[in-house]
Amino acid sequence: MPRLTVIGTGYLGATHAICMAVLGYEVLGVDVDAAKVERLASGEVPFFEPGLPELLVKALESGRLRFTTSFAEAGDFGDVHFVCVGTPQRPGSYAADMRFVDGAVTELSHFLHRRALVVGKSTVPIGTAARLTDMVQRLAPAGEQVELAWNPEFLREGYAVDDTMKPDRLVFGVSSPWAEEQLRAAYAPVLAQGTPVVVTDLATSELVKVAANAFLATKISYINAMAEVCEGTGADVRDLAAALAYDDRIGGRFLKPGLGFGGGCLPKDIRAFLHRAEELGVGQAVSFLREVDDINKRRRARTVDLVRELVGGELDGVRVAALGAAFKPNSDDVRDAPALDVASTLQKAGATVRVFDPAAMDNARRTHPELSYGQSAMDVTRDADVVVLLTEWAEFREIDPVVLAGVVAHRRIVDGRHALDAGQWRAAGWEYRALGRP
Repeated sequence: MPRLTVIGTGYLGATHAICMAVLGYEVLGVDVDAAKVERLASGEVPFFEPGLPELLVKALESGRLRFTTSFAEAGDFGDVHFVCVGTPQRPGSYAADMRFVDGAVTELSHFLHRRALVVGKSTVPIGTAARLTDMVQRLAPAGEQVELAWNPEFLREGYAVDDTMKPDRLVFGVSSPWAEEQLRAAYAPVLAQGTPVVVTDLATSELVKVAANAFLATKISYINAMAEVCEGTGADVRDLAAALAYDDRIGGRFLKPGLGFGGGCLPKDIRAFLHRAEELGVGQAVSFLREVDDINKRRRARTVDLVRELVGGELDGVRVAALGAAFKPNSDDVRDAPALDVASTLQKAGATVRVFDPAAMDNARRTHPELSYGQSAMDVTRDADVVVLLTEWAEFREIDPVVLAGVVAHRRIVDGRHALDAGQWRAAGWEYRALGRP
């Protein structure tokens, strides 16, 4: 089995390193953040992901997983080097910020003295792999003995362990049979489960991830566009979505109306895709993604409007209980989180907003210190004039509307995620509103 290094120990990198060690590989995690390395080495996962803390302890106890800040140690140790650093949106632009990928590959290259495979997993603009191949072979002491491949990740936050150890497919972008052999050796236990593999060229492998995210974003925004139509016609978008889902050409997955998508992937990835397509002269082919992005943003503003309508038009002094801060349940990720965007907008409009989230409170406080935070759902809803469900955590979906009625000042709720039983809440005396529903 090849020895693996994982460059970057953020969400993607830490998950990959831990899971590969549990699968039996010797793994060295590498990061420039010494504090993060120390936390992981001591058995602490620095983010919320179900099941991962237990696997980290198991991997460390096995002796197969270590962490370091030394690229020299990584170059000496590894046969296959996975690059898992972030590609955030560049400030003031739709483009992906490639500083971290370029920096990691540059630093690693100086210590590649023997034949090795560098494997990109980060989401990058098309053409990055070819550019990095030239960079690696120019900088590495081993020269052309070092090859580069691309192996895009498809992790869903909240399900990252299963998505790593039991993926629905693997994509290998390679330039030689040797590179494919190395990747197959690096995923042998996963492939033994019968996981499908798509072996392709570097450019196609780079395109797979952004194309997948663009498709998912389009499907989400499509049903939310239909919600806008429903609001103008008196139709019910939930029933519309249910009817569409029976068509097996369409399917029901991601055909769920609501507040829209957020997080650290879909929004920035579709924007970076737009930017790169325009650079390549094919921007017109994906110009529809601008409207996809705009529809998604409008859902946030429309949720604020629903709150305003429920309280009679003025938000000054209105006490709002915001249930949720993370961009999705089973995550503490608040990057581009619709929940916090709505809460902050309500606060700026004059409302007094109190927020609770089961996992994302610390991150929410750091990014939105202007908001108030409570200890529980019951805490933030006490004496509220309106409750807004913004992240569909199970504990929020399971709240008893009769019990909550005894806590709030007024029985008004905006279901931003279509997660509640409208009939049950209305039967308990609540004014219930949701995007795209009468």
